[in-house]
Amino acid sequence: MEVRRQDIHNSDIPVVCRACEARHGGVCGVLTPEQLCELNKHSSRHRLDSGAEVIGQGETVVNYSNIIRGVVKLTKVMADGRQQIVGLQFAPDFLGRPFIEESAITAEAATESEVCNFPRKVLDRLVKRTPELEHKLHRQALKELDEARDWMLTLGRKTAQEKVASFLYLIATHVDPENIEITVFDLPLSRADIADFLGLTIETVSRQFTKLRKENVIRIENNRHVSVPDMERLMRYAGND
Repeated sequence: MEVRRQDIHNSDIPVVCRACEARHGGVCGVLTPEQLCELNKHSSRHRLDSGAEVIGQGETVVNYSNIIRGVVKLTKVMADGRQQIVGLQFAPDFLGRPFIEESAITAEAATESEVCNFPRKVLDRLVKRTPELEHKLHRQALKELDEARDWMLTLGRKTAQEKVASFLYLIATHVDPENIEITVFDLPLSRADIADFLGLTIETVSRQFTKLRKENVIRIENNRHVSVPDMERLMRYAGND
């Protein structure tokens, strides 16, 4: 069944939702104006500084969130305190697992970010009576599963150069998915976090950045601002051709 699309200028849609990226590309895109109004009554937007925690591992899930702007990193912590970055999420991704009362990960703003929070019980109620919303959440979960499998290949089989190039390609293709020409972005992670995410040392990450810069695969300014002259070439360096 084709999901009914609503006119973004429909006066029945809450004003704050009309230009929201999650309204068009995220889970809210399948809700009717009436359902958006219901959700909007209970929602609130929050701006987060880099490093701010959205939810901690083991905490009771009170709210779900849509990422409106920025990058959120997902981390798993072991009993002895060791931790691993296990994923990144971008606007307009949905943060949370419906019907799960305890968070299995820590979600933390990797950059200055903005999220729209709404109570877990409100969305769970909407999911039960809205098949399109359930299907949308299911599709995002499958997308995350596919991306996790691809990342297992990156971590398990690719060289250090391919890993760093794969990370750069991931960021370049997710910070603004609607703009296929994008070649400029700020790194959302520190060198230490990139090393953690890729299973490399900081020194190895730095060497690979230097090598990619010298070979003009990327250009770097102020240690964080990256431009990519040729995305197809970056993709080849990532071993994705």
